[in-house]
Amino acid sequence: MENVILTIHLILALLLIGVVLLQRSEGGGLGMGSSGGGAISGRAAATALGKITWVLAAMFIVTSISMTILASRSASTASVIDQIGAEQPAVKAPAPALPTGGDLLPPSNDGTPAAPPAATAPATPPAATAPAAPAPASN
Repeated sequence: MENVILTIHLILALLLIGVVLLQRSEGGGLGMGSSGGGAISGRAAATALGKITWVLAAMFIVTSISMTILASRSASTASVIDQIGAEQPAVKAPAPALPTGGDLLPPSNDGTPAAPPAATAPATPPAATAPAAPAPASN
């Protein structure tokens, strides 16, 4: 039912736009350029396009209100955030085991933790050399 009313609503909107664009303009906006000759004229006679515009506008408002009523009947009282949380339960994966030692090497295949060889001494950084002095500029 909602889809039928929505389709009718969209067709009415397009027809209403078309009918309004077909009507003759009565001057610029905000009352500028009126053709009343300086006298304030009364309401102009209703044309066929004017009557069609009123009918289409009334039907557009009726479909708008009916869609609002249908949507409010099917609406739930829970918030959107609660609905998202209910649809997708949070599944937490177990945290990976952190290494117990100071090393970050992966474990070996036999189940014993891999460790650097104990016989090797830590590497010493190379000695820093002094930067070369810039050459004097010759004129």
